[in-house]
Amino acid sequence: MTLQVRAVTVKHLPEKVSGEIERAFLGELKSSLHSDRPRIIMNCSNLRALNVPAIHLLLCCLEEAMKRNGDVRLAAVPKALKPSLQTFGLDRLFKIFDSDAEAIKSFQRNAGPVVPLVCDAKASLAAAENAA
Repeated sequence: MTLQVRAVTVKHLPEKVSGEIERAFLGELKSSLHSDRPRIIMNCSNLRALNVPAIHLLLCCLEEAMKRNGDVRLAAVPKALKPSLQTFGLDRLFKIFDSDAEAIKSFQRNAGPVVPLVCDAKASLAAAENAA
């Protein structure tokens, strides 16, 4: 029996999401989704507001993962944003965890060992700021 090790990608959302940042972040995400069944963790610890672009970004990331039979999970959501997740029904679409480690473990329960890959939105944010 061969165990397949699948990577889990951890992406850090920026503090504030705007249209430019959203496009840059999605472009970076799409370019990194080369595998079938991608497993993505969106670390929300930096996120300060759940505005329309932030909600749209989360939904688009989920859509891109689902197109490839993958999943997106949220980690480190600030307490102040949890009621907003419920208001918009996002708590029913995403599994939400207190930390990246817990989210990674949730993927391990489903399909063997995983290798965490940590990415952040700094490159996306820099690209968006340079484009503006």
